[in-house]
Amino acid sequence: MRVLIELEALKKSAYDLKYYHKLQGFIYDLFKGTPYKGLHDRDGYKFFCYSNIFPPKDMERGDKRNLLISSPERPLVKLVQKQLRELKDAEKSANIGDMSFKIREIKPLHPKVTRSCTLITGTPIVIRIPRENYERYNIKPEKDYNYLYWRKRYSFEAFIKQLEDNLHKKYRAYHNQKISEVELLFEEFVFKKQVCNHINVKGREIPVIGSIWKFGFNYLTEERQKIIQFGLDAGFGEMNSLGFGFMNVVR
Repeated sequence: MRVLIELEALKKSAYDLKYYHKLQGFIYDLFKGTPYKGLHDRDGYKFFCYSNIFPPKDMERGDKRNLLISSPERPLVKLVQKQLRELKDAEKSANIGDMSFKIREIKPLHPKVTRSCTLITGTPIVIRIPRENYERYNIKPEKDYNYLYWRKRYSFEAFIKQLEDNLHKKYRAYHNQKISEVELLFEEFVFKKQVCNHINVKGREIPVIGSIWKFGFNYLTEERQKIIQFGLDAGFGEMNSLGFGFMNVVR
């Protein structure tokens, strides 16, 4: 499930390419004083994701923008809707870094993974390969790093296998149950490009390597459909609560 937030710029501002943590902060502020108030400090997966503010370009006062927030946890999405409606009704602005918006509309959406469908990345997918898998994927790093971000010079096998492992782990953690891993979650995939984004961690700017993809699915079994649907709601890959791995269905 997800919610579409339609925004209107309240002032002229440049589109901030490094606003991930600021947008994350805005979302966590919505959880203050609610049952989700401790989500930021909770260990493990957070089970929500969000899009960029789009279209991604500089704004003049009155320009329209959109934001999507998704989660497999229906009560969380409902809470986001409620908190945003309260801001809208009180005519309070949504401030994200130097960008300031009026909330125009809040709409629930229910995109579905069908037996045959196509998914595209709304934000880059981040995959980190741990040191113990370097040999498995024939990766020879210059230094003995604990992990490496997947890059286009590494094999597609490394990306897909780590992506599947991550999705299985999140699915099991969310449902708090053991499930057998489903092989070949991803049948058809098209690599589009590699990108570098920056996030702020304790005041330090950290580069994050991600990639843009298109995934095709044909005749998904019911079990695979459930797992891919979970990924659509929770995000693909890592750092979903920082907005990475947000996915969209294309019919």
